Amino acid sequence: MVVIDRRNEAAHEERTGAEVRAASESVALAEAWRALGIASESLSQADISGLINTNSNRYAEFIRRGGDLCVDFAKAAVDEEALRALFALARACQFEANREALFCGELVNVSEERAALHMALRAPSDTPSRSPAEASVGDVLDAMRSFTRDVHLGGRRSVAGACFTDVVHIGIGGSSLGPALVVDALAQRDAPMRVHFLDNIDPHGWERLKRGLDPAHTLVLIASKSFRTVETMANARLVQAWLVAALGQDARSHLVAMCGDSKAARTFGVDDHQIFPVADWVGGRFSLWSAIGLSIMLSCGVEIFDALLAGARTMDEHFRAAPVEENLPLLLALLSVWHTVAHGMRATALLPYDQRLALLPAWAQQLEMESLGKRVTQSGAPVRGICGSVVFGMAGTTAQHSIMQFLHQGGNPVLAHFLIVAQPDHDHEAEHRILIANALAQSEALLRGRNAGDVRADMTAKGYDEATIERQLPHRVTPGNRPSITTLVPRLDASTLGQLLCLFEHKVFCEAVLWGVNPFDQWGVELGKLLAAELMPALEGDGLAARTHDAATQGLIAEIRRTWAANPNAC
Repeated sequence: MVVIDRRNEAAHEERTGAEVRAASESVALAEAWRALGIASESLSQADISGLINTNSNRYAEFIRRGGDLCVDFAKAAVDEEALRALFALARACQFEANREALFCGELVNVSEERAALHMALRAPSDTPSRSPAEASVGDVLDAMRSFTRDVHLGGRRSVAGACFTDVVHIGIGGSSLGPALVVDALAQRDAPMRVHFLDNIDPHGWERLKRGLDPAHTLVLIASKSFRTVETMANARLVQAWLVAALGQDARSHLVAMCGDSKAARTFGVDDHQIFPVADWVGGRFSLWSAIGLSIMLSCGVEIFDALLAGARTMDEHFRAAPVEENLPLLLALLSVWHTVAHGMRATALLPYDQRLALLPAWAQQLEMESLGKRVTQSGAPVRGICGSVVFGMAGTTAQHSIMQFLHQGGNPVLAHFLIVAQPDHDHEAEHRILIANALAQSEALLRGRNAGDVRADMTAKGYDEATIERQLPHRVTPGNRPSITTLVPRLDASTLGQLLCLFEHKVFCEAVLWGVNPFDQWGVELGKLLAAELMPALEGDGLAARTHDAATQGLIAEIRRTWAANPNAC
């Protein structure tokens, strides 16, 4: 009995100590947010040009470097006081402890009780004390390398005895966007294989894609961790039927699965030796480094995929070791939170001035909006403020003839994030200088704007009459004082691309720590999936099933069924 009493006493003391620490941390966090609010009030109408003009060292003081990347935030609406408050907030949020918990494999995905160990996917293979996760990754990577070399050298052929020339990668969300971005960014003139991506459940995509494919030369990759993703499996069945119709039942040798359920893959018809496992601690939007990236390896080669992993590892090491004030992912997260809290900016425009990064905004959009689209904290309490941003964008200079008008004169200012690649991978130097000049010009134009006096002087010098000047003047004025960040990449290769993508991954984790949310779950998409399954009987004519839905949805179901009835061959 005495022993039990002592244990209870020890447990009580431990509990009391934890409660005291939690209370202390809560007070520190509240104080950090209060200090941030004070800083935001003093800088809510910040004159960014004034901040630059009054500090000749601002550029040097407002850049940070990590790996091969350089982030310039001299044109952001932030000053030294705000930075101090932001760094204090990071510490109050226990940034270092949360970062270490991530790397140590703790259950950071609280709602699903999982670790998030995507960093293990790019861990060095020669680490003396490798974790079980890292060891399993090495085995999968070796199998991927062996498979890829077999395909490239013709050792693994189609059922017709032909070499594989084309890959159809079937996936959706992170199981497609990441590989598609990397394949597009690192596309080579002499690529060993052509890779095509099929994600949307709409069969129009498959009908268009298959026109250019020969089933005898086509390898099909099915990327689904659960092997139950509705869109992916519907597309997989379409492509499987196409293969079987052309090549017979032996066409199963054309199928490859990247998944976490090998039994489901075998049931579908994939041979054991063509199933590449994906661990449950790999989230879809963090999975391009895993077996999900097999299409990258097939398109670009083993060496380039390894260089991509090495580049990501460089950023992992920077993120884990760099102090708060020098940490690139944390800095980007803090700037995002700052422009939301202090300036009410609810969106970020991601503008890569390099055509090879044209898919980056779509990938980052999914990464950030699925990770940070949360309304409650890890504990289930409401989030303080509005977590995350709307992310959108496109490649420059195309963006200048599409979305930049909104950034310059729109009534809801947004934070612009420019990405510039200094060295091109072509010989067209003059055109590349034009591209870079446009990127710099857009960020400067957002900063400077154009006031009424300058517009009037310019129009007068060009010979406009007074009536025309008065009519057009308000439309030509551009307010300026709009913030931007620029990330400079010296060149775009597998290593720097790995660093860049890893930078955004860790930035999202940091922002989740600051807001106190779980960036690794996505329960919000589940209701739509459930209702889609329930709607199928209604669309097939079950009146009772239709009546379980709201009146507006019932009306749409009836309208759609009338259209089908008028043209029975259409559906």
